[in-house]
Amino acid sequence: MKTTLKITVVLVMLLSIVSCNKKSRRNYQYMPNMYQSVGYEAYQESDAFKNGKEGQLPVEGTIPRGYTLYEIEDTNDGYEYAKANLESPLDTTTVDYDRGKELYDIYCTICHGNKGAGNGYLGEGNRELILPGSYAVKELTAGSIYHVIYYGKNSMGSYANFMSEEERWQVVAYVEKLKAELEK
Repeated sequence: MKTTLKITVVLVMLLSIVSCNKKSRRNYQYMPNMYQSVGYEAYQESDAFKNGKEGQLPVEGTIPRGYTLYEIEDTNDGYEYAKANLESPLDTTTVDYDRGKELYDIYCTICHGNKGAGNGYLGEGNRELILPGSYAVKELTAGSIYHVIYYGKNSMGSYANFMSEEERWQVVAYVEKLKAELEK
């Protein structure tokens, strides 16, 4: 009788341990912060925030790291100034035509085409709405191309927020290469 009672108690204990084990969730949390994060209130009352509710603007006159100002205006006069005076800061050792082609394929091919002849997919189907330019125009300079990428022109929008300054200049170098090939 005593052994039967002992066996019964042991079986009940094992059964209770096994029944509490769920395979769908972990039984132990070794690092509870990884499972339940602590919620922080954004813009909590602090001297770092105005009224405890708003983030602060950057100090006037500061420039974010890695960013340079482009001070030429988005006007026809600004375009002409860029066309005449703006030159690429990239020298021959830093021009990467493969990277320029990659960016060109992402942002420009859809309208201007693979060779820059203005026969891209969007341009062919919508000639009355979109007239993408060909790069076989002798008046194009590195400065005018950069200015158009930065601000856009006619039905082309600005790509300044899609590419960094260095990436824009890589595209300019690639477009100049396409332009030279079209003029042959």
